[in-house]
Amino acid sequence: MLPSAGVYYFPWEINSSVPEGEVLRTFGRLCFYDLARSKAVLTAQHSSAQYRVCVDTKFVEPFQAQLGSRYMVLGEVEHREGEGPVVKARILTCVEGMNVPLLEQAIQEQRKYFHERQE
Repeated sequence: MLPSAGVYYFPWEINSSVPEGEVLRTFGRLCFYDLARSKAVLTAQHSSAQYRVCVDTKFVEPFQAQLGSRYMVLGEVEHREGEGPVVKARILTCVEGMNVPLLEQAIQEQRKYFHERQE
């Protein structure tokens, strides 16, 4: 069974206010991967701040990690003691070469469309 499509979250929006079990999509550069602990960290720059998203890779292993490459993840949020929110990846895809400003604009347009549709 395929996971639900998931709501796009920017990496800087993923914090303790994201509900437990929420299915989401996000993106970032792979800066850390530990196969033994099934843990990866994606980073993203927004304004002058660097944001980190912890990813549990247990369900997508083995995969060929390319440190420094851009990845998109689809998964559920789990709040862990001492770690904050962790995305339990169902799909983890290398999207190196993706136009990030265009993706950010598309996400904003999609949100605007869904908001207008609900009114």
